[in-house]
Amino acid sequence: FLHMTLSPQFGGEPMSYTRFSIARQTDGDNSHVEMKLSADDEEGGEMGRQENLHTSVGQPRRTGKNLCFLVIAAVLLLLIGFLIGYLSYRGRMRMAGKCLDGSGRCEITPTASYLMDADEMEEEIPESRVLYWPELKDLFSKKLSVRHLEDNLRLRASSKSVEAGQIEDESLATYIHEQFNKFLLDQVWNDEHYIKLQVRGSSNNEVSLLEDGGSITESPDAYVAYSKNGSASGKPVYVNYGQKEDFRQLQNLGVLNESVVIVRAGKITLAEKVANAKEAGAVGVVMYMDPSDYKGTNQLVPFGHAHLGTGDPFTPGFPSFNHTQFPPVKSSGLPEIAVQTISSDSAGRLFSKMDGGPCPAEWKGGIISCALMSSSQGNKTVQLKVNNVMVDRKILNIFGAIKGFEEPDRYVVIGAQRDSWGPGAAKAGVGTAILLELAQVISEVVKKDGYKPRRSIIFASWSAGEYGAVGATEWLEGYSATLHAKAFTYINLDAAVLGWKHVKISASPMLYSLLERTMKGVSDPADDSNLLNRVGSDWVKAVVPLGLGDAAFPFLAYSGIPAVSFGFYDRGEEYSFLGTAEDTVENLKKIPRLYSLMFAAAEVAGHIALRLTHDHELFLDFGRYSDELLTFQEKFLQYDQEVKELGLTLDWLFFARGDFQRAVDGLRRDIAHSDRENKVMRRALNDRIMKVEYDFLSPYLSPKDTPLRHIFFGKGSHTLQSLLENLQLLKTSRSRVNVNLLKEQLALATWTIKGAANAIVGDIWDTDNEF
Repeated sequence: FLHMTLSPQFGGEPMSYTRFSIARQTDGDNSHVEMKLSADDEEGGEMGRQENLHTSVGQPRRTGKNLCFLVIAAVLLLLIGFLIGYLSYRGRMRMAGKCLDGSGRCEITPTASYLMDADEMEEEIPESRVLYWPELKDLFSKKLSVRHLEDNLRLRASSKSVEAGQIEDESLATYIHEQFNKFLLDQVWNDEHYIKLQVRGSSNNEVSLLEDGGSITESPDAYVAYSKNGSASGKPVYVNYGQKEDFRQLQNLGVLNESVVIVRAGKITLAEKVANAKEAGAVGVVMYMDPSDYKGTNQLVPFGHAHLGTGDPFTPGFPSFNHTQFPPVKSSGLPEIAVQTISSDSAGRLFSKMDGGPCPAEWKGGIISCALMSSSQGNKTVQLKVNNVMVDRKILNIFGAIKGFEEPDRYVVIGAQRDSWGPGAAKAGVGTAILLELAQVISEVVKKDGYKPRRSIIFASWSAGEYGAVGATEWLEGYSATLHAKAFTYINLDAAVLGWKHVKISASPMLYSLLERTMKGVSDPADDSNLLNRVGSDWVKAVVPLGLGDAAFPFLAYSGIPAVSFGFYDRGEEYSFLGTAEDTVENLKKIPRLYSLMFAAAEVAGHIALRLTHDHELFLDFGRYSDELLTFQEKFLQYDQEVKELGLTLDWLFFARGDFQRAVDGLRRDIAHSDRENKVMRRALNDRIMKVEYDFLSPYLSPKDTPLRHIFFGKGSHTLQSLLENLQLLKTSRSRVNVNLLKEQLALATWTIKGAANAIVGDIWDTDNEF
């Protein structure tokens, strides 16, 4: 009777599974337990009922005694059901406790993709071994091999140069393609781009000091790509690291116009130094590596590029495919002034001829004679002769993919630069070695050990990275309409080991929580502790903003994809051989515990990728940008009175930040109240999470004219940093303030933040365009 009463309410089918969900805790852990209760009793009841119908025909009417037995049996059945429910609940709580303290199993086996028509029946993935996060993490780490990393790095030992688009680059690309196939990745393919590169001409460039007939100071093999060709002459002026504040110190002296500035490497990229010099009126730039920053490099000359941007500067904002025929165009980031690098020995000879007074004490590096400029009476000038040539080259990006089982069209990308000027052991060799090891190990975990990632993992080997992340940027530009909606994280492996004393982290704020959890679970190569203990509890304050010199930068600033670069270095001391002809494996081995450091960097990258493909909910801290906005708001508030004096207000900008915070709180509530087993709902929530970064790309700018549109990390007047600098002028130099530009900056920033808030909310009927 009980069965006949309840059965129709459940479609006549016995319930064989009971699912329990535990909401995500504030520490970011995903907690889920699926428990299968035995259906034997129900099935036995069904069989018993059918058998009783056949055997009860013709039986006499039940007596009071029989009725009593039935009541007792019903009570016993209810008691047994209660005990089963209690025991299952108690077991769930125990497992939840283990999950929260990190010692238990927290995740169920991933299920099949739900990208199908609503009326189709979903097929579950066949039963397989369950890999919970602690087990998966340990399995991955045990499979990583120091010996494999050493073997992979040895590929660079015989290389003298792996210049983009040349035979050495293509040979290495072919090898990586073959290795990806050998590792049994689900898909392996290459992506071709036809780009313009500026390379060394038939004769070396020259830097001369013109005095009494002139003498060649240096004619190095190294060159700076995208320098202006031809000859440029001017009085030499030393400008420290070439940062904006360095140029400001000399601004009132009136010596920068038509000068050739001498700068030392470090602090910012060469392209940024050149842009600052051009803005100050210089006609040329000479850069050297100072002995105080780069030990033992007196005669080394670095390579570099002068393009203030990423990608092919002759196809800005759109891809370099050979079937696209665009009119001639070039990036606004090209310098249009002459640039060349020299050795510190040559820089010392230049300084010895400059008699216009000593440089400021804080500008003095490792060169004994540090002079600021030549005297006004002297006739000393520095001449640059640049003979670079433009070439058209085909480059190859190599890809391998492990497809996800639930959301194969959502993926995390792990990438490394392949090309290099010189041997490139530190610049490209370490990253490529880690990339190959990650591809092999993760493939084994999936193919042999039964891990079923929910989402896909793409491994990428980029070409033309030395010229400004050209290969990576062209890929992003070529598939921009797709990637921002499908790629949710980029992990950069370039230059992962440049020292051993400190940890260097550059990342989107959305990855801070995951990075902290990851570092807590990775051993420090220097001792028995973990990496989180090394960086400290306030490590976020030491995060280095992603910049033009990082291949992760275009993913974040151009495509709006959360990105991270992680590695080891020595703070305050540059790796001496980076970007030079001496970036060899032998020199790299001088770093203590080199292969242990590579192992740790591989662990960090692998744990991030696996965690992002393992959990139900994307481990991206979408609320962190609310804190970043609050930090800017506190800085803006200092200029509130000055803004009001112009008849403007900061209130709308502050209200937009409040709307963003409320949208974040709403998304958190939606996640907490959602059914984790509802895959359509879970996908919708994850899509809202992964779009947060993209929504900080200003929608009011053309990607062709302003490719780096991110208001936090981009380049241009649309950024919050540029707005802050304009507000600062209200107190320091009010006459220089462009009021119309300030109005535009306030409006665009306000509506970009408001648009990001509306996107987080979700459906259009839930948004509110009122402040």
